[in-house]
Amino acid sequence: MRLEAHALAFGYRKHPVGRNVSVTLGAGEVMCLLGPNGGGKTTLFRTLLGLLPAQGGRVALDGADLRTLARREVAKRIAYVPQAHVGYFPFTVRDVVLMGRTAHLATFAGPSRRDRGLADEALERLGLARLADAVYTQISGGERQLTLIARALAQAAPLLVMDEPTASLDFGNQVRVLDQVTALARTGIGVLLSTHDPDQAFQCADRVAMLRGGELIAQGSPAEVLTGARLRELYGVEVEVAEASLADGSRRRVCLAAGHPRSDEAA
Repeated sequence: MRLEAHALAFGYRKHPVGRNVSVTLGAGEVMCLLGPNGGGKTTLFRTLLGLLPAQGGRVALDGADLRTLARREVAKRIAYVPQAHVGYFPFTVRDVVLMGRTAHLATFAGPSRRDRGLADEALERLGLARLADAVYTQISGGERQLTLIARALAQAAPLLVMDEPTASLDFGNQVRVLDQVTALARTGIGVLLSTHDPDQAFQCADRVAMLRGGELIAQGSPAEVLTGARLRELYGVEVEVAEASLADGSRRRVCLAAGHPRSDEAA
């Protein structure tokens, strides 16, 4: 399965957001999209998913124009994890995750034993089994975000689009989610995710794209793209890229904000 965007223009009626964006996502690949707030990341994702019509260019799934595919067919091929939201109806966490199976159900059919099994597997994988019967609107923001990720896993699509999946999570759950991203890619699932933290791209991404003002300003491997100069261009702050040694003896690049030291550090 392959997702491709060619010279894509995207936005809302009478309000263009981005233009001339070309990206590809293949099986087993993790692409990380970086960009400041208001740069067009969510609008781009919604266009890649067919939730917004493209204003120019083309989106294709395995060569088929996205506009020619029924919504059910798109949902079988791409799962979407939006930014966490509160919700309005008192569904249980298990019910929310089961909604990921909707694209695989016949009209008016209820979930089968297999569907429920896949939902329970996704809950277990994300550490949510203990919350399966909890009311979705009454759990924490981080737990709601993990529930949405579990719903996408239950959908069993070969491509996964994640809009800032770690934004509302504590540090431990951020690490767990990124570990899941890496594990999913190893099984052949292609993952496109956005984040505000370039260190996360070093942790899990095969490729990185930088979006600013609706335009791609860089695209390539993390080593090629995540440089101090590029990050300064993207975010308007001084950043240094250094290497850190990990406990297993490996080394990883990390980003350090080159701000002014606190008074107690300068003393």
